[in-house]
Amino acid sequence: MDLSSRITQHFRDSAQTKLDAAELLALPVARAVELMVGCLLNNGKILACGNGGSAADAQHFAAELVGRFEIERHELAAIALTTDTSILSAIANDYGYQAVFAKQVRALGQSGDVLLAISTSGNSPNVVEAIRAAHDNELRVVALTGREGGTIGEMLGEADVHVCVPAQRTARIQETHLLVIHCLCDGIDHLLMGSDE
Repeated sequence: MDLSSRITQHFRDSAQTKLDAAELLALPVARAVELMVGCLLNNGKILACGNGGSAADAQHFAAELVGRFEIERHELAAIALTTDTSILSAIANDYGYQAVFAKQVRALGQSGDVLLAISTSGNSPNVVEAIRAAHDNELRVVALTGREGGTIGEMLGEADVHVCVPAQRTARIQETHLLVIHCLCDGIDHLLMGSDE
């Protein structure tokens, strides 16, 4: 396969993954939007975490809420737990990398807040620990995973929302996670602002 054909195949595979996920994920994504809007309307906040590309997704999500997505509106409370290098390195040094998100959830999260936990495999130890801390502090969890959902899929409760991309390749899962994040942002704006576009 030449390079051009290989690239074309990536586009096709990405599009097909999203099409395969559309009906399966529409309801859990809608539930996640409603959960997040309820949190925000009650003066809560959304904490987001993940590793690598998922860390970038957490930051992307927080930026869209604090700034704006596609329409002008007031700022919304969201914090990416992936951005403060002093906190991350201090916790990792003193307690181990598994604690870098959990300790922030315990420090910043309050009952009624939401944790957006992102892990393509569903097995990231520090995201798993963040979810445990969220449950301890009475936060609800929206988890974005892939494959079969991993450990995260098994530990979520009825009050949580699991958005599990039906794919095996990390790249395809991450690409679909980005679309899900845009759906979350659009849905939040739609419910808060009443836009019909």
